[in-house]
Amino acid sequence: MSVKLAHSTRKKILHEKERIDLACAFRWTARMNMHEATANHLSLAVNQDGTKFLINPKKHFSRINASDLLMLDVNNPPDMNDPLSPDVTAWGLHGSIHRNCPHARCVMHAHPIYSTVLASLEDSNMPPIDQNTATFYKRYVIDENYGGLALEEEGERCSALLSDPDMKVMIMGNHGVLVIGSDVADTFNRLYYFERAAETYIKALWTHKPLKTLSDAIAEKTAVELENYPDSSMIFFDELKAILDEEEPSYRL
Repeated sequence: MSVKLAHSTRKKILHEKERIDLACAFRWTARMNMHEATANHLSLAVNQDGTKFLINPKKHFSRINASDLLMLDVNNPPDMNDPLSPDVTAWGLHGSIHRNCPHARCVMHAHPIYSTVLASLEDSNMPPIDQNTATFYKRYVIDENYGGLALEEEGERCSALLSDPDMKVMIMGNHGVLVIGSDVADTFNRLYYFERAAETYIKALWTHKPLKTLSDAIAEKTAVELENYPDSSMIFFDELKAILDEEEPSYRL
């Protein structure tokens, strides 16, 4: 039986669309080389108050299917001795954010190269030097107090930095990047464009020439226009799913 036929005939599973979308995001995070071995995590709240969420098991992003995703509850800590338990840092960081930041419906934490280089600079601010960098103008927070692995204490500290719903990117100093959003498409779009913006900025620094920075007014205008650009993140994500449907349809299983 083909993967597509199996998908069409199997019994519908709970939160199937959410699982498929998140599995797609894992596959593309790997395809775009934004993954790191079996580390890093993407999660998605599935109930109204955000206390129940899907997250990846200890498995390479390129192999994650919809049915692999774990369902966790912020009010019911998992047994970390269970071989099917999530990674301890997955619970520490994502559990804390879903517990304390209900506006963070989807949370993606990764160590992509250019975002991590940015996070490793003495000044991790990203000036608006092009359209992509302007997207994030005054829309990120910088964590200046890295405290080690994202266990629960570190997760609680990080979640406090995301209390403002307008701050949808956290540049995790000496660590990586974390983005939040309303759904998988919105959040993956933000992760993708932040890494692109960081790459542009870091490579501009490599030239050792003066940067041509946009004015505050134009940077803010651009950011607002992009925020209101119709359906851009969904169109992008639907295309990513369409490519996987042709090339790696097993992500839906």
